[in-house]
Amino acid sequence: MATTTEKVSNSIKLGGTATDVSVARISHGLMAMTWTPYPVPDEICFESIKTGVDALPGGVKAFLNTGDFYAYDWGTANLEMLSRFFAKYPEYADKIFLSVKGGVNPTTHKPDGSLEYLRTSVERSIKTLGPLKKIDLFEPARLDGSLGIEKIMQNLVVLLKEGKFDHIGLSECNADTLRKANNVYPVTAAEIEISPFEYGENQKKVIATAKELNISIAAYSPLGHGFLTGQIKSPADLPKGDIRSHLTRFQESHFQNNMSLVHDLQRISSNFKNDNRDGGITTAQLCIAWVASLGPKTIIPLAGSSKKERTVENLMAGDLVPLSEEVMKEVGEAIGRNRITGDRYHGETEEQMGLWQ
Repeated sequence: MATTTEKVSNSIKLGGTATDVSVARISHGLMAMTWTPYPVPDEICFESIKTGVDALPGGVKAFLNTGDFYAYDWGTANLEMLSRFFAKYPEYADKIFLSVKGGVNPTTHKPDGSLEYLRTSVERSIKTLGPLKKIDLFEPARLDGSLGIEKIMQNLVVLLKEGKFDHIGLSECNADTLRKANNVYPVTAAEIEISPFEYGENQKKVIATAKELNISIAAYSPLGHGFLTGQIKSPADLPKGDIRSHLTRFQESHFQNNMSLVHDLQRISSNFKNDNRDGGITTAQLCIAWVASLGPKTIIPLAGSSKKERTVENLMAGDLVPLSEEVMKEVGEAIGRNRITGDRYHGETEEQMGLWQ
C-alpha cells in the first residue's frame, strides 16, 4: 500500500478552455467528508487534502471536487470546510484546481438551471469559500429538464463572463447534450459515473464524444461508492448513518452477488505486474487505473477519500496508466461474466434521478 511520503509522476492536461492546466492524473472527491451525520474532523480532512497536493510534481495542480450542497442537510458544509482549509493554508490555493457543483435547490432537491438560481448558487459558493480561493470550474450537478441545454449554457456563460468562475463543466449529461453544449461554449469537463459496475453504452458514447471534442471526463465513483475496494464485507460493515446503506447494490439481496466481481478483481490485482511494480496492487488501484485507461488522455477518475492514506493510494493508481492490453482484457472479462444486480442509486428510474440528460 502507498505511504504518505510517496510521490506520483503522471499528470494530465485538462480540456475545453483549460488546456493550459495540468492536474493530477486522479482527482480528489471531498463529498464524504461532510455528507454524513458525523462529519470528518477538520484536521483529518486537511491532512488528506494537503497530502494529496504534496504528492504531485511541481506545476501540477490537485483537482478537487466539491459542491454547494455536500452536507447531510444539503447545506454548504463542504465549502465551509474548504474555507477553513484555505484560511489555515493559504499557500495551497494556487496549487488546487477547484471544481464546484451547484444548481440544485437544497429545499426541493431538484435542479434549477435558470440564470437567477445559478447566480444564487454560484454567489453562495463564492461567499462561503471566502476571498482566498476562486472557483476554477462550476458545473450544474444535474441538468434542468425544463430548459434546453443551450439556455443553461448561455446562463453559465453570463456568469463566467462576469468573472465568477473560469471554466464550465457539466454533470450527468449524455453524448448528444454534451455536443450541443460544447457548440454554445467550450466545456472543460463532463462528470459521469464510470467503474467496473458502470460501463455501458452511455458511458462509451460520452467518452467517444469527449475525446473528439477535447473535453475532460471526471469519472466519479470509480470504486462503486467503495464497494469495489473489497474492504466492505457485508452491509453490516457500513457505519451508522452511512448514506450508502440506502443504495440498492449495498442491500443484502444484492450484496453477495455483486461481491463475485470484487473477488475476480482482487485476484487480478494481487497478480499484477508491470515494469515498475512486482507484487500486486490494491483492488482500488486496479479499478481506478482501469477507468483512467479507458481514455488515457481524457478520463480523470474522481475518487473520494477522507484519509490521507487513501488519497495517496488513489493518486498512485495514476502512475499505472495506461494498463497493459492484457490487464484491460482480464478486467473486461471479469465484468462480462459477473452480472451486477441493483442499480446506481435507490431504485428510481434514470429519468427520476436526472441521469443521462
